[in-house]
Formats: sequence, C-alpha cells, structure tokens
Amino acid sequence: MKKRIYYLMIVVACITTGCSRKTVASAYQDYKIQCLGVEHDGSQTLLSWGEGRNRADAVEQAKKNAVREVIFNGIHDGNSSCDQRPVLNIPNAEERYREYFQRFFADGGEYQKYVSTVDERSGSRNVEKYQYGRKMSVTVRVLRSELRERLQNDNLLHK
Repeated sequence: MKKRIYYLMIVVACITTGCSRKTVASAYQDYKIQCLGVEHDGSQTLLSWGEGRNRADAVEQAKKNAVREVIFNGIHDGNSSCDQRPVLNIPNAEERYREYFQRFFADGGEYQKYVSTVDERSGSRNVEKYQYGRKMSVTVRVLRSELRERLQNDNLLHK
C-alpha cells in the first residue's frame, strides 16, 4: 500500500511538473533603421535606435547610427520612398577612410551638421531600460544631399 502511494505521488509530480508551460522571455528585437519618408529637399526622415548610459547618449548614438547607415549601407526598411543606395558606394569605404570617419563621427563631430531630431515629444520615443543604460528610438532627419556634397568636396566621392 505504501509503495502504491509512493508511485502515485511520483506519477502526479511528473505530470504536474512535466506538463507545465515554460515561458521564455526573448530579449531579441530587430533594431533596424527604418525610413519614414523623404522631404522635398531630399532629406530622409528615419526611425533610428541608439544605446547609451542616459537619454542624451542614446539620442546622440541614434543620430550617429542614422548617418552611418545612410552613408555606408542605405536604408532598406520601412517606407520604400527612401533612397536605398548608400551615399558612399565603395567597398570597405569605412575601413579605407578610417581616420576621416573617426573624426567625422567623434563626439561633437561634423556628423551633427547633417542630422537633427524631428519629434521631441515625450511619448514619441520607445525606451527600453536595462541594467547599464537604455536603448531608445529617435525620429531623425538626415540631410542626404548635403552629406553627399560634403563627401564630394572632401574627395571621398567622385562626381
């Protein structure tokens, strides 16, 4: 009789623990830069993501990411009205002109002349806080034609 109760308890324990659903929280999310539209002056409005210790760092990183994406990769997600071709369509351009782009993308660098935030309302940003900082989305406008002109004047892009 004791053996039966023992076996019955084992079976019940196996059924209740073996059939329980395991919930797994996935931390992966796709943070690609998306095109929201193109203005009449040729500038592109983008939804960009940035990471930083605080809000200001995350916003600046999002701006750098947007300019970097326009220069080297082109915008492929979101609205199809954005020019999908990169401004600098040279293989390994970032490596080839490493010193130039290190200065260009430095904190307070020249990249700031070609990007601005568009939507400053408090609820317009997606913010994810984590242990060491935050990741947030920012709506920015990248001046693509002025950026192209700058690269041509600096002899990185040939007419």
